[in-house]
Amino acid sequence: MPKSLPPEYYTAFLSDAAKARKPSPIRGLYPLEARPGMISLLAGKPNAATFPLTSVQLRARSPTDPAQELTTEITGKALADGLQYGPTAGLPAFLEWIHGLQQREHGRAKGEGWRISVGSGSQDLIHKAILALVNPGDSVLIESPVYAGVMPTFESLHCDCVAVPTDSQGINSSSLRSILENWPASKPKPKVLYTVPYGGNPTGTTATKERRQEVLALAREYNFLILEDDPYYYLYFGNDPRPPSYFSLEQELPEVGRVIRFDSLSKILSSGMRIGFASGPDAILNAIDMHTAVANLQSSSLSQAIAHALLESWGYDNFMAHTHAVSQFYKEKRDVFERLMNKHLNGLAQWDTPQAGMFYWFKLQLSPPGQEGAEEDSESLIRTKALEKGVLALPGTVFLPDGGKTAYVRAAFSLLDEPDVEKAIVRLREAVLESRGV
Repeated sequence: MPKSLPPEYYTAFLSDAAKARKPSPIRGLYPLEARPGMISLLAGKPNAATFPLTSVQLRARSPTDPAQELTTEITGKALADGLQYGPTAGLPAFLEWIHGLQQREHGRAKGEGWRISVGSGSQDLIHKAILALVNPGDSVLIESPVYAGVMPTFESLHCDCVAVPTDSQGINSSSLRSILENWPASKPKPKVLYTVPYGGNPTGTTATKERRQEVLALAREYNFLILEDDPYYYLYFGNDPRPPSYFSLEQELPEVGRVIRFDSLSKILSSGMRIGFASGPDAILNAIDMHTAVANLQSSSLSQAIAHALLESWGYDNFMAHTHAVSQFYKEKRDVFERLMNKHLNGLAQWDTPQAGMFYWFKLQLSPPGQEGAEEDSESLIRTKALEKGVLALPGTVFLPDGGKTAYVRAAFSLLDEPDVEKAIVRLREAVLESRGV
């Protein structure tokens, strides 16, 4: 069993808001209702006899034969749990299934100083984790380019967002070391590093095992926590074996507990179900749960019950068969996009082929060869010329923590069919050529 960091280790990491937050006076007592012989006058739960639903039937494609449909019905206790208020961290049966998944995928067993909390999507949990760990004005380490959806949380806290460069292998660990070695002595060191290690949004980059190990070693040396935001873990379609997660690799360290991992069912079951889950040290997840208890009480019990019924009926092997099919679906989408990029943007853009996720991150060559000048910027072209020609994409500047200029663009390849992909790329080509005066 790996050695876990002690609970008191995390006291210095918790924000003032997290330390001040008190447990819900009602929800904190819910576990006592399960005591044999206990008569509860505690919670103002609605009487289930008034709920009109008597069963929920799901019809889903077979993970091994998409032409076949499987039926799962939710009744009895499973439905009752799904229709009622439930534990803040999640329905116990669903949590048990997720624990089994994390042991299977990441080699992390129950009872080793970590646990799981379910949230209303992983974004919900990431937002609460940041608020649990970061005080207003704190310095934070953020991979750059970064998922734009996380920046408003850091910005609302007026954080000093320190950009850590990335390349085709993930976070540049040499740059991270340099940042930390040269940190001003009078300034508190950052407590957290945020990263999306598989199929990164926006870059599509998947961090190598070696880079992850180097970042983990730095986390131990410089005493910071890693927020591993991993919604694209199951969308890996590279030719090489999938690198181990930070959550798995930290078992190589003398002790575990520096990684808080965020998974999502949005990309593999349904984005509308709004289910994600965090795996990490008790102390951090307790802080997240106390926030949930006063903000939205819990993630939807019914969404959890539906997800659990489906996953339980499949089992882990069929779940993995399903996620493999999903990843291959996106690989085919990637291949179409790659072929058409080569056909229409060769010589007009540069890119690394993504091995996971849903995104292309490419640098537009806005000036003819030999006429390149200062730092080129894609923003004007994307927001004017490309838009006028009928194609939407995101200029790279929105993914830079400092909002600087960049010639990069993010394009999503998850939805469009081949004819529309080709139209979009041709329109981008025309916009680039126009900007060159051709």
